Amino acid sequence: MTGQELREVIVAKWGYSYDVQMRKVPNKIYLQVMWKYQEQASFPLSETDYLAHLDTVGSYLAAMGSSEQVKSFIEKTNEKPRLGKAVSILLDLGDRASEWLL
Repeated sequence: MTGQELREVIVAKWGYSYDVQMRKVPNKIYLQVMWKYQEQASFPLSETDYLAHLDTVGSYLAAMGSSEQVKSFIEKTNEKPRLGKAVSILLDLGDRASEWLL
């Protein structure tokens, strides 16, 4: 998944270019869609930096084999990022989980 593809899925669902973060907790990895979005005046990243960040996250998702899972979750969820509440997507890493969790 490219950063542009990730952005398109997010914008198609929620209408804004929300920030995303990877979060690792013991034995689990989440992709979190944060409440800040690129169209806000207070957003800390420039357009170029934001797209580079999405490219990095997208490459991790592709390497983990989780691109379709993330896309499907975003398309189907009724959750929406809001102040102080991210949308958390638990990544199912299958047999390769130990490669990413160590």
